[in-house]
Amino acid sequence: MKTTLPLLLAALSVSAFADDLGYTDTPLIPGTKWHVHDSGRPQPVIITPGEFPTQEKASTAPSDATVLFDGTDLSKWKSGGGEAKWKLENGAMVASGGDLQTKDEFGPDFQLHVEWTAPTPPTGKSQGRGNSGIFLFGRYEIQVLDNYENQTYPDGQATAIYGYMPPQVNASRKPGEWQTYDIICEGPRFKEGKLEKPMVVTVLHNGVVTQNHTVLIGETPHRQVGTYHAHGEKGPIRLQDHGSPTRYRSIWIRDLKMPTAEDIGAGPQIGK
Repeated sequence: MKTTLPLLLAALSVSAFADDLGYTDTPLIPGTKWHVHDSGRPQPVIITPGEFPTQEKASTAPSDATVLFDGTDLSKWKSGGGEAKWKLENGAMVASGGDLQTKDEFGPDFQLHVEWTAPTPPTGKSQGRGNSGIFLFGRYEIQVLDNYENQTYPDGQATAIYGYMPPQVNASRKPGEWQTYDIICEGPRFKEGKLEKPMVVTVLHNGVVTQNHTVLIGETPHRQVGTYHAHGEKGPIRLQDHGSPTRYRSIWIRDLKMPTAEDIGAGPQIGK
């Protein structure tokens, strides 16, 4: 019996696919139990993304995020051991009355989204203009500063790892315009009080990568070289009151599970 080319191709197609989702006769991916394009591999968890921010409207959080501030109240925050003291105005909280810190702790790995705006009209210069900060685990500072036509020492500029690593570029908007930080943090790991894995941070400022998988050398003190001090795998998010009425809106955080060889073999884990 003569077999035509179309029939032969159809037969090969059937043997190559387990079903409409992928293949079963492809090589195994090294270190996993999955074939390349494996139809049996677990599907990623479905979430609903949030709305993108505009100057007039804050972003909304994705469905798997923990909302830390949505413009309505300060219930997720505290000042020292008491209630949050910052002012709440027109859907934003204004730095005033000391640092603000989350009541809950997060980690070891997470995505943090923060929207902020520097005071307008601008006053002061260098570190005296729109100064605030976002402290991960309450101790590693991502600098917040008005750097629009305002120079300062590079490792103290907006999105700098304070006192250590300047941003790759200055992506600052004008004072009074809302800015976004998206921070992907791989927290440090300690074992028996000693550093086992340093902290790694990636930062996007207004959608532009300014820290690309930056490995921290330690904490971020003023006028000193930072070192590590052992702490738990979770910690608070702290916002700095540096005497400037910096405004914040739409703050949310998502737990991340960084993939390991075991995770790759077990399928996608982020979002679970």
